Amino acid sequence: MSVHDHAPHDHGTVGHESEGGHGGHGGHEESGHGHAGHSHGVAADADRRWLGIALGLIAGFMAVEVVIGVLAHSLALISDAAHMLTDAVSIVLALIAMRLAARPARGGFTYGLKRAEILSAQANGLTLLLLAVWLAYEAVRRLLDPPPVEGGLVLVTALAGIVVNIVAAWCISKANRTSLAVEGAYQHILNDLFAFIGTAVAGLIVLTTGFRQADSIASLVVVVLMVKAGYGLVRESGRILLEAAPAHVDPDTVGDRLVAQPPVTEVHDLHIWTITSGQAALSAHVLVAPEGDCHAVRRDLEALLAKEYGITHTTLQVDHVQDSLLTVGRPGEDRAGNDRTDAHCADAHGPVHRQGPHDH
Repeated sequence: MSVHDHAPHDHGTVGHESEGGHGGHGGHEESGHGHAGHSHGVAADADRRWLGIALGLIAGFMAVEVVIGVLAHSLALISDAAHMLTDAVSIVLALIAMRLAARPARGGFTYGLKRAEILSAQANGLTLLLLAVWLAYEAVRRLLDPPPVEGGLVLVTALAGIVVNIVAAWCISKANRTSLAVEGAYQHILNDLFAFIGTAVAGLIVLTTGFRQADSIASLVVVVLMVKAGYGLVRESGRILLEAAPAHVDPDTVGDRLVAQPPVTEVHDLHIWTITSGQAALSAHVLVAPEGDCHAVRRDLEALLAKEYGITHTTLQVDHVQDSLLTVGRPGEDRAGNDRTDAHCADAHGPVHRQGPHDH
């Protein structure tokens, strides 16, 4: 039974773990899990400080690299600088997302603004993919008609870039990388480090052999890294925005695991999604045998979900099963397949999990 305290309280200062409830089932018991044992968001002054240091290093070196790239006629250096621009943007977006995610839930934003970091990650991924298309075009064009390249300038600048990226990557590694936005910024810089290594090799080849196409080949290597990182960010952020279950959690397996716990007889309306990085949530309607203890079942299922799947944001509506539902058929139908308006969840969402073999 869901109980609401109507005493005066401060909206926005008390957070609830019970996301995604079933308003409309009129259940026996609905409960959200407690607050202990996990973190809400990534807002920490220490994280912002480390990201700020990395941002200063990246932005300063990027400006120098653009100038040298133009003087040296090196597309590899210019592409590296473009990649560093996306690094800087990703860090800025991560910093903004941190501040937004730290705000308490208020008004219509019942989750707060925790998904700001997911929007940040998706923007980073799309930027990488679009930039990769332009750089790929330029690299192919220069591969066919290579301009003169100052190999010495390219080599020295790339070596300096390696040092800067190592320091910047170390700074971001000190921040909370469970945030998809922070992890995105870290992957940006890590890929940029590999790109600088490739550019240094290209500069050395141009300097020692005069093979100017090496600069364009190094640019294409950068493009491949950008596409890989961009696709990964778009895919992961897209899953969260589309309310998909976490990649490491199979909802059918979870449903079968829950219904295997006595005296549970059925689990339906099972939803598993991710609020923001590292914060999975689950809601479900659970039916138990008439002799079962709904309160004990809820506590046992919450403990199982936390221990085996790391899901601590749970909303479980637990009811005693009706005699008419102890039959084979779809929820809301009797033995003859006729609709029952008094049955639980006549229009269940998703598979229905019962003990024994059943379809998913």
